[in-house]
Amino acid sequence: MLAAKVVLEQGVRVEGLNFFTGFCVEGHTHAIRKQDRARPKRNNALWVAEQLGIKLHFVDVVEEYKPIVLNPKHGYGANLNPCLDCKSFMVGRANDWRRERGFDFIITGEVVGQRPMSQRRDTMPVVARESGAGDRLLRPLCAKRLDPTLPEREGWVDRERLHDFHGRSRKPQMALAESFGFTDYAQPAGGCCFLTNRQYASKLTDLWASRGRRDYDLDDVMLLKVGRHIRPRPHFKLIVAREEGENRYLEGYRKRFTHLRTTSHQGPLTLIDGAGGDDDLLLAARMTARFSQGRDAERVTVEIVECGGESRSLEVAPLDPDEIPPSWYV
Repeated sequence: MLAAKVVLEQGVRVEGLNFFTGFCVEGHTHAIRKQDRARPKRNNALWVAEQLGIKLHFVDVVEEYKPIVLNPKHGYGANLNPCLDCKSFMVGRANDWRRERGFDFIITGEVVGQRPMSQRRDTMPVVARESGAGDRLLRPLCAKRLDPTLPEREGWVDRERLHDFHGRSRKPQMALAESFGFTDYAQPAGGCCFLTNRQYASKLTDLWASRGRRDYDLDDVMLLKVGRHIRPRPHFKLIVAREEGENRYLEGYRKRFTHLRTTSHQGPLTLIDGAGGDDDLLLAARMTARFSQGRDAERVTVEIVECGGESRSLEVAPLDPDEIPPSWYV
């Protein structure tokens, strides 16, 4: 938002690119879960473009992005975040887009020292080089701490009106936002990628291990964001809705998975990911009952619906908490 505004102030035409990988936090879980109800339900990229008065282009890179996640050249961060490869990939795609449409250079909101992988002084040149953007990549918020780029040397932008921000503090950015009259903006110090989240990375690692291969599709990415993920046995796991919003979301996957719900008491929708026998279904039914309002009842009726549509009911005793070891939770 700030980088675009700084360049717009110099009379340069700016358009935005928003890359959809599937791993972005914004617009997904906080739109589903009740606990996030107070937050505005908006796509922040689209909202920012509206505030700036610029055109925004959405670019679906779900399939192209897979090699970045599965085999990053520069490795992962603290979890499964391939930050340096990710930044090079997106700047590279932006550079392709730039050439195809006759734009002169690319801007990002990067700041030297702000991120431990992709925004260090020694790695920022890697992004420029490996993306193919070279010195057509301008970072307006920290340009004065870097060598002049082509847009600066050619006079397309005035280097003196750019900035020298550095480090992890966001106070200079917040002050600049105030000077522009921006009072509403996304959390300035937060990431927007689930791959940086330890719990999410654990779920993705578990998914790969259970399938015996490192791969995923968009439905996998989305389902890992929703519900409790419980693996009581190696060959299957349960995805248990935590609230009504997640119940409604998981409804969309009923035809893909065997699923369970309590009929004698209010309770969650549970999906079974993996093949299970009768003993496994009994365990899944007792687990579903445990998270229902019948958790303290002697018996709870659970409906089991197979992928093919066949259904049956079981009366089960809900699991006790001490029957669910912590190791089952993914």
